[in-house]
Amino acid sequence: MSVKPMTLSEVETVARAAHEGQTDKAGRPYAEHLAAVAEGVRARGGTEDQIKAAWLHDAIEDDALSLQWLESAQLPRSVKELVLALTKRPGEPLASYTGRILATEGALLIKVADLAHNADPARLAVLDEATRTRLAAKYTEVRGLLGLPQPLEPDSRLA
Repeated sequence: MSVKPMTLSEVETVARAAHEGQTDKAGRPYAEHLAAVAEGVRARGGTEDQIKAAWLHDAIEDDALSLQWLESAQLPRSVKELVLALTKRPGEPLASYTGRILATEGALLIKVADLAHNADPARLAVLDEATRTRLAAKYTEVRGLLGLPQPLEPDSRLA
């Protein structure tokens, strides 16, 4: 008898529960980031498996869920592979991390949605200058390693 894989709704419920009480750098509930990334993947034409992985993309890295949970979860192998590809290991060089994303089919789309939300100017605007500068540099480096175009800087002359 085969076991039915988790539905998208079930994955969302698990992800929200796993990150309950966690906040992002701006103090917002972390589930808002997960929802934005999942929606970004959907809006970019991602598959249901990619959307499931988007909900779980930070779960292992943030210790919200364990590797053992992921291994035993009733999820397609592709979802598990995407989550593992998007999980940055402690001390791992960005080049290794981004190389794994590029080598895993479907992971880049999720990372693009993740970067889009992380680098959202409205999200960054509430952070202190040092954090904003550090994160902007990190996102620029990751985009470069992934071969993605850099977002256009706002022209201050237009403000």
